[in-house]
Amino acid sequence: MTVVVFVGPTLPAQEVTAQLNAAVLPPVQQGDVYRAAKDQPHAIGIIDGFFEGVPSVWHKEILWAMEQGIPVFGSASMGALRAAELADLGMIGVGGIFEDYLSGVLQDDDEVAVLHSPAELGFQPLSTPMVSIRATVKQAQAQGILPSESVTTILEHAKSRHYRYRIWQNIGKELSGLPGIAAFLDWLPGGQIDAKADDARAMLALMADCLSQGTIPPSPVTRTEPTLVWKQLRKRIDTNEAKNHAVIDELRLNPELYAELRNRAVLSVMAQEEASEQDRQPDRDALIRQMTDHRAKAGLSHKTHLMEWLAANDLNLAEYEDILADAARIDATVAARLTQLDGPLLAELKRTGKYTDLRERAVAKEKTKIVNGHLSGADRLRMVVWYFETRLDRDVPDNLDSYATSLGLSGREELGELIEAEFLFCHRSSCADVPKNKVTSARHEGSIDEHT
Repeated sequence: MTVVVFVGPTLPAQEVTAQLNAAVLPPVQQGDVYRAAKDQPHAIGIIDGFFEGVPSVWHKEILWAMEQGIPVFGSASMGALRAAELADLGMIGVGGIFEDYLSGVLQDDDEVAVLHSPAELGFQPLSTPMVSIRATVKQAQAQGILPSESVTTILEHAKSRHYRYRIWQNIGKELSGLPGIAAFLDWLPGGQIDAKADDARAMLALMADCLSQGTIPPSPVTRTEPTLVWKQLRKRIDTNEAKNHAVIDELRLNPELYAELRNRAVLSVMAQEEASEQDRQPDRDALIRQMTDHRAKAGLSHKTHLMEWLAANDLNLAEYEDILADAARIDATVAARLTQLDGPLLAELKRTGKYTDLRERAVAKEKTKIVNGHLSGADRLRMVVWYFETRLDRDVPDNLDSYATSLGLSGREELGELIEAEFLFCHRSSCADVPKNKVTSARHEGSIDEHT
């Protein structure tokens, strides 16, 4: 690992990797810098971080990273705040926001705070940080768009609002009678300044230059006091990591399950990289579908059951959403390539020795194929129920179209045709792998025979 950068709403991950060969991690929170520093990266960059509802990154873990000889850069948001607080101890701050915090021009944390979407939607900013509002109205004033009195009014109005509600559209409506506001709103789409993004890019450029030229400043020699709270944080993180390693070692003792989950994990990594490169993340509907499917399969119909399951699996709600987003990304990646899989699937069947059996079955099924008249909807439904409950020993999926597309089919109609052919084949050839009494039972549920 060369460099680690913690970033969220300020810049998309692909913009970071375009400037810097870095591992991009979500906004930093308590313990993250300590975890990253244990892997001895060449440098750590902090742009965004959590501060509300999630424990913020500790000063001590940043100091500990620098004690290990790892330079830590900060800019734009949480990075600028921590860099200003730790500048005298060697943290490297970059950008105008950092300078304003360092000099005392800015003092409030809310100056850089924004409302943003959750991780699965890419931490998209949903409000405008106060530092960007300040920079934008000053630019508009310099260009003669806004008079100075209007600038003062906009800044006072925006500052009085909670950071979640600092949205240009709302500010424009609430100050619609302000001199110059109409011209300002017309100018805004092309003229507004993203102060945090500009500072973040400056930090990435400095880190890239330092790495390429081998001029990363050496970290100052510091000594992190081993306080009880610091020892407890490290112990908790180290214990969790040791437990996770132990679980993986147990998995390795089951080579077949390990191979199955390993391949799924590789697909997860590839899907996440592709989604990041294409700036494409699962939407809320995709996550809800994943959650509904998972809760149905796991028997988590009630919220209490879900919360018990989360606790048993050492998960919180945010981590559960990450798992759902991961599954949604995998599904999207697979779906995008289904039309390309026939050749590789046949190759895998031959490699694993399963091709000949399926080929012989397909040939036999074709020989017993009979052109049927129109089947009623009830008959098709009975066949579908027979297939899932008898052949697969599972419930009928809630969404047959989604199930069909996951198999590379066009939809439920094509799936229905496959199931019908399977039913007729098993009924006529007495499939060895299907209990006869279940086939007979399925036949006698309705008038299927008269159509065959």
